Amino acid sequence: MEHVIRFQPGKIHPQKFALWVGMAGIAMMFAALTSAYVVKQSAGNWLEFSFPNHFYFSTISIVLSSFALHKSFVDYKTGNESGYKWFLFIGFILGSAFVVLQYFGWTALYAMGVDLKGNASGGFFYLITGLHVIHVLGGIAALIVTMLNAFSLKYKVTEKRKLRFDLVVNYWHFVDILWVYLFIFLLVIK
Repeated sequence: MEHVIRFQPGKIHPQKFALWVGMAGIAMMFAALTSAYVVKQSAGNWLEFSFPNHFYFSTISIVLSSFALHKSFVDYKTGNESGYKWFLFIGFILGSAFVVLQYFGWTALYAMGVDLKGNASGGFFYLITGLHVIHVLGGIAALIVTMLNAFSLKYKVTEKRKLRFDLVVNYWHFVDILWVYLFIFLLVIK
């Protein structure tokens, strides 16, 4: 027999609270990295470079993936099984495209002479964007599990499934917003 824990309305679920604490920790790490970026940049000897178009396209890709996952979650809750599965798949494809476009952006930067060793600006750029991609890959792993559930289990809206999907969508929106912040920061501060 499964033990069910009931929560009072208006209280945050412990798993959601843990996710938010984890996201706060990640946000603090990136805040520290962007602060270090500003401090190091002010020391002088900073290489300025243009972003390859891949980074603009990757930004569009991750933002659209967030919209797709939001739509998938809404469709899941409202009983639109085909929309739920379709938009979940689209969100996954767009999220994966983000990672691929980041890689192509890095290779284009390297071809322009921006590498990890040459100047601190390149090293910071690769560090910040690389750490973000690692967090996105964690989200993609969660999306894969979510898709396996969506396509292998009988469609049914339950509180447990809704919570799990909500956690994945919340994390995905977080890495999306985090990327938009980082992208704008790197564009403006360079």
